[in-house]
Amino acid sequence: MAYHTIRQEYLQMPPVTRAYTTACVLTTAAVQLELITPFQLYFNPELIFKHFQVWRLITNYLFFGAAGFNFLFNMIFLYRYCRMLEEGSFRGRTADFVFMFLFGGLLMTLFGLFVNLVFLGQAFTIMLVYIWSRRNPYVRMNFFGLLIFQAPFLPWVLMGFSLLLGNSIIVDLLGIAVGHIYFFLEDIFPNQPGGGRLLKTPSILKAMFDTPEDDPNYNPLPEERPGGFAWGEGQRLGG
Repeated sequence: MAYHTIRQEYLQMPPVTRAYTTACVLTTAAVQLELITPFQLYFNPELIFKHFQVWRLITNYLFFGAAGFNFLFNMIFLYRYCRMLEEGSFRGRTADFVFMFLFGGLLMTLFGLFVNLVFLGQAFTIMLVYIWSRRNPYVRMNFFGLLIFQAPFLPWVLMGFSLLLGNSIIVDLLGIAVGHIYFFLEDIFPNQPGGGRLLKTPSILKAMFDTPEDDPNYNPLPEERPGGFAWGEGQRLGG
């Protein structure tokens, strides 16, 4: 029964979320089984551009450390907020969602050239959380049962939590910065006087990923329901 439930939940995940989380889990499993090592995955500009190890541009987003609390914490947040974005504001716009991944990944990689970070997956997760939080400003969050606040504060609360754990906040700041750039260009600037839409999804992505109509059996996860875990539970204000 448990296997059937997990399998059904996995198959109901939207395609981009399923592909990314699966790649992250399989990468971590491969490291745990010693099939590969983190030294083959990390972001290293010299190895990428001088030795043409271009796979590092992708693999550094797939490894979140050895299996443990930090990995589980990141996977839960990645799964929840990636899925809620894909099923919420990006519902029926898979190509636009893929373009957001590519834009965010490219920008983060460029910033990564100037900061001493070897894995960018956690920063990418914070970017997803930031974009979701800004698009759902009236959702009330409950963090570990200790803090109650509205969704736009979530990335900053996570940064504070990371600081308490003794981690560098550079990762969180990078995710917040890239998330804000995307949110500004996509949601704010087009609505300003004299503004316009600067981010346009290439037609080749639309041809590859967008389907004429939604799957009638699709079971979305409501974007306004980030809860289910004590550190990220939420509900709409007044609801």
